[in-house]
Amino acid sequence: MKAAVIGAGWAGLAACAALRDAGAQVTVFEAGRTPGGRARRVVHPEFGGHLDNGQHILLGAYDQTLALMRRLGRNPATLLMRRSLRLSSLDGQFRLSAPALPAPLHAAVALLTARGLSWNSRFAAVRLMYGLKKMAWHPPRDWTVAQLMAHFQQPEPLIRCVWEPLCLAALNTPLGEASATLYARILQDSLNGHRHNSDLLLPCVDLSALWPDAVALRATMRYGATVRHLAPSAHGVDVNRERFDTAVLAVPPSVAARLLEDALVDANTPGLLKALQAFDYMPIATLNLRLASPWPLPEPMMQLREDKARGHFGQWIFDRSRLTRNSPGAELAIVTSAAHDLAEDDRDTIIANLTAQVAEQAARHPSRLAPMPATDAAELFIEKRATFAAVPGLKRPLNTTPWPTLALAGDWTDTGYPGVLEGAVRSGLKAAQVLLAR
Repeated sequence: MKAAVIGAGWAGLAACAALRDAGAQVTVFEAGRTPGGRARRVVHPEFGGHLDNGQHILLGAYDQTLALMRRLGRNPATLLMRRSLRLSSLDGQFRLSAPALPAPLHAAVALLTARGLSWNSRFAAVRLMYGLKKMAWHPPRDWTVAQLMAHFQQPEPLIRCVWEPLCLAALNTPLGEASATLYARILQDSLNGHRHNSDLLLPCVDLSALWPDAVALRATMRYGATVRHLAPSAHGVDVNRERFDTAVLAVPPSVAARLLEDALVDANTPGLLKALQAFDYMPIATLNLRLASPWPLPEPMMQLREDKARGHFGQWIFDRSRLTRNSPGAELAIVTSAAHDLAEDDRDTIIANLTAQVAEQAARHPSRLAPMPATDAAELFIEKRATFAAVPGLKRPLNTTPWPTLALAGDWTDTGYPGVLEGAVRSGLKAAQVLLAR
């Protein structure tokens, strides 16, 4: 089978891997120059070579991604730093750590013993977890996360320290807009299965090297090849006037809508076209800092407290030097999800405000961290369409299309997950299954 994959993001490359395993000859069309899509390597000499276009984490519950890595000969145990569920603020005022107990008891104990929460907040957190379990982890489809919080009477300090950071990290959508259904799915998979499902997996190599590079070596890659013509039929798919037996379209929904608009109109399927055009998007900002001297943080990943009035929009900070283990100096990554407010400032102001936020909050840590060193280099990435807005009632397309030769893939398809890496991988694998079954 001669197959085309359009888009070399995590969804497209997962589909490519599955098609190659089935014996297909796969050609991947990618407009960029690096495999990985919105989770890829960026060459940056000032930082010693490679950065990522945004800091990402995985969860122990991401079983399909971990299984794919193993099939490709990529060992998660060496490429990912695995840490049990632990949330800790840089100012030292909040800490939550899960003990080695069966799930969901480990999460309940973590909440009940968290530092920086009142007993009222601790019991309220457990109430939410058991309330969701009684709902079979399916709150009403039209609820936002804010409505879920109100229903279970969650105190504001608890929301600020626990529920809101998790919502922004997983759904990249503010509480008042985010889908409670998708939020509950993340909580269920990470906290209600095996206790290792809640582990945090932090990449120790760049995101392209994690596994996309390995897939790219096994396929015909056409980098810099923007697809401008796509014509599916019952017998094959024309991609840029070249004929293929099958194809996977693994691009953002707005691009898919543009490529398929005429074909969908001819096929009299306006519902799919409307669904592709209905998505809104959320940005993520990542500031990478290279410091003049090593400055190890107490944890490789820590929370930051926002103060939007002062431009302190950072939500998480990562000690990249500790993760990569190959940096002669200290490297930090500061992440802001749903970063619409931050994107309104100019680049230098954003960098100055986020750097000041880190220095100020580190100075409050009870272990008396050394003053933050000067910054030698800074690189700010703002992915304006990092994920789709995970709002209630969003109708997400299936992997199937009106043509048996064409399948859709992307974290925006109906995976049951928000726009996370595991959703992209699952979507790609499902798209390949759709084509192989037909």
